[in-house]
Parts: sequence; structure tokens; C-alpha cells
Amino acid sequence: MEDREDLRSILPFLPLLLRSSSLFWPSQVVEALKALGRGPLHSQVDSGELLFLAISDLRNSLCLCTQPLAPSASQGYAFFFDELMSGVESKKWFEEVIPALANLLLRFPSLLEEHYQSTDMIVDGEGGAGLRLLESQEAGIVFLRQELVAALLCCSLFCLFPDDNRTYKDLPPINFDELFASLYDDYSQKQENKIWCIIHYFKRISSDMPKGIVSFERKVLPFDGNHLQVSYPDANFWSTSVIPLCRFETHSSGVIEDQSGGALEVDFANKYLGGGALRRGCVQEEIRFMVSPELIVGMLFLPSMAENEAIEIVGVERFSSYTGYASSFRFSGGYVDKRDIDELGRRKTRIVAIDALCGPGMRQYREKFLLREINKAFCGFLSQTTHQPCRKILQDNRSSELVYASTSTSVEVSKVQSADEAFRNSPKSCHGEEQHDSIGVATGNWGCGAFGGDPEALRPFIAYYTFGSEALRHLDQVADWILSHQWTVGDLWNMLIEYSTLRWKGETNVGFFKWLLPSIHKHDAGMD
Repeated sequence: MEDREDLRSILPFLPLLLRSSSLFWPSQVVEALKALGRGPLHSQVDSGELLFLAISDLRNSLCLCTQPLAPSASQGYAFFFDELMSGVESKKWFEEVIPALANLLLRFPSLLEEHYQSTDMIVDGEGGAGLRLLESQEAGIVFLRQELVAALLCCSLFCLFPDDNRTYKDLPPINFDELFASLYDDYSQKQENKIWCIIHYFKRISSDMPKGIVSFERKVLPFDGNHLQVSYPDANFWSTSVIPLCRFETHSSGVIEDQSGGALEVDFANKYLGGGALRRGCVQEEIRFMVSPELIVGMLFLPSMAENEAIEIVGVERFSSYTGYASSFRFSGGYVDKRDIDELGRRKTRIVAIDALCGPGMRQYREKFLLREINKAFCGFLSQTTHQPCRKILQDNRSSELVYASTSTSVEVSKVQSADEAFRNSPKSCHGEEQHDSIGVATGNWGCGAFGGDPEALRPFIAYYTFGSEALRHLDQVADWILSHQWTVGDLWNMLIEYSTLRWKGETNVGFFKWLLPSIHKHDAGMD
């Protein structure tokens, strides 16, 4: 185990120790977890206040006392479990859920060892799918069993991850201390309901552990024109593209995660995966992370995204239903995820995190920033592993697990694949998924809320959720007109460049739709 590069890269960010090729907890942690696993009669932990004391003891045993948690974390845990949670719920939580989570943590070292052993069966013993730090500009993929994901999330709940090196590696916070501290420091119903989503997840997995697989992939469009990968396209590529535009659907109601077509769902991401999910944030990305908490695990090992990167996550399960958005967000009960399973054991939930320009103002109309946005979307939508093989690995003579069978996620082909060829070929198959062209993209007003972009500026599309935006009420008419005239990608790009140049120079101040088709706005004076 000591010789594994993947383990060596992530070990400084895990609470486990490694010695003599074995991962283990310190003996004091084992005893404390055993006590918690026997229930409150043995551990004396039957309240939020005592739970946080137990967390503090665990952290001291892990020598994390020099890495202080958020100042109000203790009050936050006590406030939620002792005041906001009912007596009946609290009794069940401390008598049933906490013991189950403690026992899961006791199995964490063995679960992780089994994980690395399974990657040893991939391509002549080279582990290319194991848990590791996927640093910036390092295209790669990690496959995790949902049980291991649950154990990692338990570490977050118990605040067991060391965080002294995370900022240095451009990693976001991963422990839940700020999530609870924010509840106490500045109470809001949205924050309480975010935590209820997390609590519901732990209740569910403590009684019925899911058995599937989740994959996390860093996707990169190299700037240097690497011959084995699709490189970062320039403006000329988009300007001269003759690729026809795809079918376009407009949805004025509904939310992206409720689409039933198996499309690639766009996460309107912060460059730090998860954004403010573990703090006070509660918009599109944060809500998605709350209803599918398995997404949070990516924050452990995926540093911030660069201009030419995206992150794709496949297989997460949705556990919670909700209503509202931002300050009106409310947990509304459990959700039973009935998505089909792919041949790799993952739910057919495909999420791509792409971060838009933050507060772009007028600069979003400059060509260099239009190029940045379209290439960010292209990176996210491109299937970079279409040509990679997968194979089945039998385990325990009881179940089968399909594991990615390659040491790299770059597009490995016998000749250079141009961006134009990649455009034609993507999305088709992803890590062994079905071989067809029906996997679309479900997106919306990317970068137009907290990030302050223009919803009529260049946006990726197939199924577009407008969330009732007034500025987009004519989107379907504009799309139908464009498609009826059989525009290519190049035609649309050139038209956007023409419009954006005028907007940048102050020669027009109307929206793109009205500029392009004034006739559909003749009864809508003052729309822009």
C-alpha cells in the first residue's frame, strides 16, 4: 500500500494511518467508535451537545486539535439536535443512526483497502480508477462504491478530515462544522432545511445501504494541443464549424434534476465544486448537493476548476425532495430514486459541473470571454472517454462490479482526433454506457443568477429550463426560427460575435433575441 501513488496523494487529506501495508484508525478512535456503535447506554452520547464533545475527542485522538473548527460549530450541533429535532426523532437518531454510522466508520479502513485492491485488477495491476487527488490539468476518473462514499460522508459529519493542507491544494472545505456553525450564527430556515436533507441521507443509508457505484471525472481540454487529446478550440474553430445545430427544447417550468430523459444535467457550478453547499449557499448547485449528498464527496479530492476544465459525476442517488429556492428552500421528505442502472453499476444520473464567469458585466460580450464560456461548456459536454474499454470484475462470488479499465481518461485514438470530430462524436458512450446519440444536455440560465451573467449571452443547449425567466419567454420562438433556417454552429457563433461586438461598443443595448428578431418583440416594448 505504501507504494501506491494514488493512496499517497490522498492520504494527507484522510484521517487514517498507514503502516505495514494496512490502513487503520488510532486505537483511541477505535475504542470511541466502538462505544458509539453500542448506543447511548455505552457511549453516553444522547444529545447534540454530547455528540460534539465526542467529535472533539475523536479529533484530539487524531491530533487535529491544532486545526480548529468553526467557532460556533459546537453550538450549531447542539442547536440542531437538541432544539430543532423533536424528541422522537432525536431518540431514533442517537439510538439507531449514530451507532450505525459509528460502525460504518469502523469499517472505513477495510472498505478503502478493498477499494484499492479492486483497482489493482485493472489493466495489468495499474490502478487508474482509485481514490486519489485529481489535481488541476490532470484528466482522470475515480470510481467509488456507494458504501465507501457513505463512510467518507460520515467523516465529514464527524469533522474527521484534516484540513491544514486543503487551502494549499486549492481544495474546498469538506467537514460539516461550518454548515452547523452557520445555522447557529445566523439562523435561517433554508440552512436548517439543508441540514435536514443531510440528516435524511444518513437515516436512509444507516438502515439500507445502497450498493451502486459513483464516478467522479476531471475533464480537461489541453491548451498545448496534445496529440492524444482534443485541445482547447480557438475562435476560428467555432467560426468555421459546419456542424448543424441540435434539436432544442424549451421548458418554462420544472427543474433540471426532474428531467426523465437521462440527459447530462448541468451543475451551475462554482469553480470550487459544491460552491457554498457546506456553508450558507442555497442556489442551484448547493441544492443539488443537498438532495444528492454523495456529490459532496467530490469536494474531498477535486481541487478548483481551471478555465479549460469541467467535472462530470455519474451515478449519484437522489435521497430528498424539496420545494423553493434560495431563502424559500425547504426539505419536503424522502425521495425514491428510480433511475435505471448502467452496466457499470451507476445510476443513469449524469451531472457536469461547469463554472461560468463570475460577475462578468460588460466583459462577457468580448470575444475572449465568449470563447471561454463556449469552451467551458464544450469541455463539460464532450465525452472524453468514449474510446476507453471497460471490463467486469467478479467479487466475493456474490455480485459483479464493472470497473473502468484504463489508466487515463484522455481520448486515446490511433490518430489525432480534431475538435470537430469530437463534436460529431460526443456525447455517445461514457465509460461503457449505451452506444447511442440520445444522451442530451439539460441546462438552464447558466451563470445568470449568483454569477450575474446575461441569460441571452452564449449558452449551451439541448433541453433548456428557463425557470420562468421573463427575459427568456421568447426563447422557443427564436430557437425554432434559427433551426428552421438550418443554421450551423458557425452561423450562430458568428451572429453572437457580431451582436456582442455591437454591445461591447455601446452601439446597441437591446437583448440578443430582440436584436436578432425584432418582429417577435413588436408587442413587447420595454422588455430589455
